[in-house]
Amino acid sequence: MSRDVCIHTWPCTYYLEPKRRWVTGQLSLTSLSLRFMTDSTGEILVSFPLSSIVEIKKEASHFIFSSITILEKGHAKHWFSSLRPSRNVVFSIIEHFWRELLLSQPGAVADASVPRTRGEELTGLMAGSQKRLEDTARVLHHQGQQLDSVMRGLDKMESDLEVADRLLTELESPAWWPFSSKLWKTPPETKPREDVSMTSCEPFGKEGILIKIPAVISHRTESHVKPGRLTVLVSGLEIHDSSSLLMHRFEREDVDDIKVHSPYEISIRQRFIGKPDMAYRLISAKMPEVIPILEVQFSKKMELLEDALVLRSARTSSPAEKSCSVWHAASGLMGRTLHREPPAGDQEGTALHLQTSLPALSEADTQELTQILRRMKGLALEAESELERQDEALDGVAAAVDRATLTIDKHNRRMKRLT
Repeated sequence: MSRDVCIHTWPCTYYLEPKRRWVTGQLSLTSLSLRFMTDSTGEILVSFPLSSIVEIKKEASHFIFSSITILEKGHAKHWFSSLRPSRNVVFSIIEHFWRELLLSQPGAVADASVPRTRGEELTGLMAGSQKRLEDTARVLHHQGQQLDSVMRGLDKMESDLEVADRLLTELESPAWWPFSSKLWKTPPETKPREDVSMTSCEPFGKEGILIKIPAVISHRTESHVKPGRLTVLVSGLEIHDSSSLLMHRFEREDVDDIKVHSPYEISIRQRFIGKPDMAYRLISAKMPEVIPILEVQFSKKMELLEDALVLRSARTSSPAEKSCSVWHAASGLMGRTLHREPPAGDQEGTALHLQTSLPALSEADTQELTQILRRMKGLALEAESELERQDEALDGVAAAVDRATLTIDKHNRRMKRLT
């Protein structure tokens, strides 16, 4: 997936300085740049990277029309007005992506002219894949802890049902029966009460937090937005405003659907009967880091819309096939790099031979890639063993639930006979 993905487009007007007039068109924001295209001719009048922006301000043109001004390097100032749905919405989203780009790449402005080598690009891609795999492994680990907690609860339920069985047996036996335990009461055995804090699985991190990202939040309507933060927990989702005040908390079972509008925009909804649904729309520069985690937690509730179908290609093959193909491809690439093997077939000229014999990766990049691939392979093997263990735990949970259901039905019939 290309990094320069169109995030949002707004109708607006742009002030053309040479002709001293306003031109109607569309302002498009991508993850790396801003551009304005006219409606009449489809010509791109202005396009510049976000890293070249020096300042973004809200101003008024001729003291009447509300506008957004963007100061670019070289003292080029761009005026945008008649922004829809509102100036505040456009300003908040553009400012968010501009700030996040500067924070994520502190040296991007200074080193914009220095191209990245092939080794650096491949290392960055592999590091991102490793981070996704680590996030998935963390979710799987806590999911296993929850299954263990469920098994402990079922064991406790079975012991309670055994106590209920003994009590029903005492009630069913007549009072004159000499072997009835009612004639002599023995003090009940006091079992030490289990500490709930010890038996319950403690989530990893503070309050089971998986990831926090800054976001631009809109509630029900897109004409009013505010900066805030999305927190993904093991037990649900939390949305906070810029003052860290909780706006809403979605429990995991309360989320009805999550729509992915683009790699940078999602909407979360909880349905209600008799009153409006609780819906939030979030846009964030770091949303691509959250979507894989949401797919693990809410796999049956996720819906990719048309603009987000680019994410589906990442899931066309199974994780085992992906890890195997990536491992072999990268290993082969590093092998060719280390041994300087020329490509097979005829070579056209000495220049082409020299060009193809140059190393694609440096020694440092090769070593770093080898370490990343080894860690990814270890994580994949651990995830596979954890999934097998959870499959066995699910079989045990299903069997325990069946036993508990049969026992409860039998106890209900016995209690009806007593009444």
